[in-house]
Amino acid sequence: MNADTTTHLSDLNLVVLDMAGTTVADGGLVEQAFAAAAERIGAAPESMPGMLDHVRATMGESKITVFRHLFGDEARAQAANKAFEVAYGELVDGGRIAEIPGARSAVETLREQGRTVVLTTGFARVTQDAILDALGWQGLADLTLCPADAGGRGRPYPDMVLAAFLRTGAVDGVRQIVAAGDTSYDMVSGARAGAGVVAGVRTGAHDEPQLTANGATHVLGSVAELPALLAQLEDDA
Repeated sequence: MNADTTTHLSDLNLVVLDMAGTTVADGGLVEQAFAAAAERIGAAPESMPGMLDHVRATMGESKITVFRHLFGDEARAQAANKAFEVAYGELVDGGRIAEIPGARSAVETLREQGRTVVLTTGFARVTQDAILDALGWQGLADLTLCPADAGGRGRPYPDMVLAAFLRTGAVDGVRQIVAAGDTSYDMVSGARAGAGVVAGVRTGAHDEPQLTANGATHVLGSVAELPALLAQLEDDA
């Protein structure tokens, strides 16, 4: 764990959590849904390996941004994104999704500690709701946000973290925000938002060196460790 020993933190009362890879285990459904979407819009089979490499490298980024990079023109990118959301929703409905061990309990503990918890995703709202429904998580957090709820820009932009700050009114300043996720894009987003704690977790796409290099102030084994970390940081403040 890498601690920011130069910053004294207190009242870390807004916690913004990523979903897939951080609180939700999807068993590689993103890649499967992407492959299905690319096939549906007629992508050349020989281009698939390179496209999948890009998808893996950009885990955590807003999906429409990934498709714009891969397919160029806006109409094709939008069609690919729509096909992806449909394919991912079908896989979710098939029961192939679960919580990261201890994630629900962590969210409940954070709220019991008096913190406001916001769940964020790079997926569209319809997919986010499908995941929440599949897990029985509707109402688990205080608020859920997708890129469309923050003006359309997902990670690595800070918009969803700042939207959580503005919509909840849970804290007085951005240094009281905790942003947690499993990808470099989550770390960049949290750092750009000015969050006092940017926590990486090792349950998803990127490893500790990648998380640290992109702004993580702390790296945890999983989100289950987050409530104890925040309590300790406040005790030390």
